Amino acid sequence: MPLKAVILIGGPQKGTRFRPLSFEVPKPLFPVAGVPMVQHHIEACAKVPGMKEILLMGFYQPNEALSRFLVSAQQEFKVPIRYLQEYAALGTGGGIYHFRDQILSGGAEAFFVLNADVCSEFPLQEMLEFRQQHGDMHSFVILGTTANRTQALNYGCIVANADTQEVQHYVEKPSTFVSEIINCGIYLFTPAIFQHIGEVFQRNQQELALEESSNGWQRAEVIRLEQDVFTALAGSGKLYVYKTDGFWSQIKSAGSAIYASRLYLNQYSKSHPERLAQNKPGGPVIRGNVYIHPTASIDSTAVLGPNVSIGEGVTVGAGVRVRESIVLHGASLHDHTCVLNTIVGWDSTIGRWARVEGTPSDPNPNDPYAKIDSETLFRDGRLTPSITILGCSVTIPAEVVILNSIVLPHKELSRSYKNQIILDQPWARAKALGTVCGPGTSPQAFAGSAFYLQCLGFNFVYFSTKGHYQHHLATPH
Repeated sequence: MPLKAVILIGGPQKGTRFRPLSFEVPKPLFPVAGVPMVQHHIEACAKVPGMKEILLMGFYQPNEALSRFLVSAQQEFKVPIRYLQEYAALGTGGGIYHFRDQILSGGAEAFFVLNADVCSEFPLQEMLEFRQQHGDMHSFVILGTTANRTQALNYGCIVANADTQEVQHYVEKPSTFVSEIINCGIYLFTPAIFQHIGEVFQRNQQELALEESSNGWQRAEVIRLEQDVFTALAGSGKLYVYKTDGFWSQIKSAGSAIYASRLYLNQYSKSHPERLAQNKPGGPVIRGNVYIHPTASIDSTAVLGPNVSIGEGVTVGAGVRVRESIVLHGASLHDHTCVLNTIVGWDSTIGRWARVEGTPSDPNPNDPYAKIDSETLFRDGRLTPSITILGCSVTIPAEVVILNSIVLPHKELSRSYKNQIILDQPWARAKALGTVCGPGTSPQAFAGSAFYLQCLGFNFVYFSTKGHYQHHLATPH
C-alpha cells in the first residue's frame, strides 16, 4: 500500500521554552542521543514498507542547516524527503490541508502525521495493522498512551470503547479529569480526513465573514486537528486509538531533551548497539548508555555516563566526570571538570576543576505512568531549579560552580553563579521577577537584554516617569 509521512516541525516562533539552544539551530535539528531530533522520526517512517515519501512541514525559512540535513537523510534512508514551508503558522490541521495536493500526489492510500517534538518508539507498523483489524479502510488512528490522573489534564484526553477502541469522546487539555489515555501526537490518516478538515475550513470562513468588524487578525486556514477535528469525529465510528506500552515523552524544554536522550539511548541497545560506547582498554570509563561521536577526543581517565551524549569534535580532559548531560560539538571540558544534568553548548569551554550542575526534571520514578512535567521558568518569584544550559561559545573559568543556571550565548564568566539567567550586562541578570532597570535607563540601552529575555519567553511592560523609562519584567508568557 503506498504510504507517506508528514512530520510537523513548527517554526521559530514556536518552542520558546527550548531557548537559548534554538538560537543556533532549528529545534527539530537539535541533537538528541547523538542525532538530530527529527531523524528519529524519519528513521521510523523509512522502515515502514510502502513508504514513498516523507514531508517535513513547518514555517521555518529554508536554511543551509535544514537543506544539508535533508540531503544527508535522503542518502541514508533511501526515501525522498522534502520540506514544505507554510506561509504562516497554520496549526496542526491547517498545514496538512494547505498542502493536501502534495500529500496525495502519487496515489498515497494513507499517511502518518507526527509531531516533531515528541520522542517515542514510533509503533507505525503496529498502527497500520491495528487499523486493518478495527474499523474500515477509511478510519483514522490516534496513538495513545496512559498518564496518571493529574498529568493527563495537560494533554488531549481520549475516552474509548474498551472492546473496539473507538474514540467516543475527545477533550484537549480538560479542566477536570476525563481519561487517563492521552494523545501522543502521532496519527494515521487516509485521504478522507481532508473532507473533515475542509468542513472546519468552510465553517471558519463563514464565521470570519460574519465577524469582519471584529478586532484581531485571523485566517480560516488556521485549523487545529485536536480541538477542531478530533472533537467532532469522536463518536462517529471513524476515529480509533491504538494504545502503546512503549516509551513516549514530549520534548518541550531543554530539560526534557536530556530525558528524551536517555529514552533513545536505552532503545539503542536493541536498535543501534553500534551507537553505544563500550569500555575498552585505554578508553574512558563508560557507565550505562553513552553516545560518543567518532571525532571526539576523550581522555582515558574520564568517566562518562549514564545518559551522556558527546558531540562532534568535543574534547574531554583527564579526570572529567559527565553524567546525565548532552555535550554539543566543539565543546571542551578541561581536566577534572564535573558536568551533571547539563547541556553544554556548541564550542563552549569549561575550565579545570569547575563544576557545572543542574537539577533533573525527570518524571516520578515510582509512578509507571508519570510523564515529564511542563517546566515554568519561574515559580513563586524565583527561577525554577532545572538543568543548567550553556549557550554556544560560553566560557566557564577554572574552579567555579555554575548551578541551576541558564547562560546565554557568547558569555565569558568570571565567577560562580546559582539559580540565575546570565545575560550580557551585569545589571540585566534576571534573579527574580521585578524591576530590571531603574529611572534614567534609555530604551536603547535596555534593548539588548530585553531582546534576550523576550527570547526566553518574557513579556515586558514599559512606562515612563517624569520623562525617564522604567522597564519591568512581567510574568513569563
